[in-house]
Parts: sequence; structure tokens; C-alpha cells
Amino acid sequence: MIRIMVRKNYSDGFRRQAVDLYESTPGATVRGIAADLGIERGTLRLWLERHGTGRKTAADGTAARSPFKASATSPTADAGADETPAQRIARLEGRVAQLEVEQVKLVTEREILRQAAKYFAGETNW
Repeated sequence: MIRIMVRKNYSDGFRRQAVDLYESTPGATVRGIAADLGIERGTLRLWLERHGTGRKTAADGTAARSPFKASATSPTADAGADETPAQRIARLEGRVAQLEVEQVKLVTEREILRQAAKYFAGETNW
């Protein structure tokens, strides 16, 4: 059997969200996050090296050092160093708002899937 590799193009936003997910998920592994997102581990490692902050959340919820660090030429490498406290607050409030919208979307999707599962389970009672 011949396996054909398909090159996928991911948006910059998706790449950064994948990096953020790895860095913010307590005890996350590259293998686990890559599997959850349906991407290759090497791809996620590359994104972490390019866009990562060098920090991650340990399994106990404390800040830890990540083995992956953004290169000095990356625009995100020093993003936090150049911003004022007000800019940081504004950026983080924007991120919180974005995450709240995503959470509402996920809750809605989960409820739709739950209702569909109930409907189809009722259809199969012969």
C-alpha cells in the first residue's frame, strides 16, 4: 500500500493557538497536543521553536520552562518585554474575550451533539 503525504497549510492564527494551547495546558506534552489537533509532532515542535515563549504550565499548575523557545528573530520572542502594563492588560482582556466566545461556541456544539446522540439512540431501538 502506498501512503501519500499531503502537505497542509495552517493559518498563522492556528499555529499561534496551538503554541498557546501547549504552553497553557497543565502537564501538556507535544505528543498529546499534536494528537488532539491532528497535526504531526514535528510540526508542533517547529511552531513552538518559532512562536513559543519558552514558558509552559507544569502539571501542578505552576510556571515552568519549556524546552522549546522562540528564536531571537521571532516577532513574538520579546512581545511581552516591550509592552506597558496597560497594553498587557488590554491584550490579555482581548484574549479573555476571545476565549469566552470560543467557550460559548464549544458549549453550543457539545449540546447539539448531545441532542443528536439522544435522537439517533432513540431511532435505533428496534
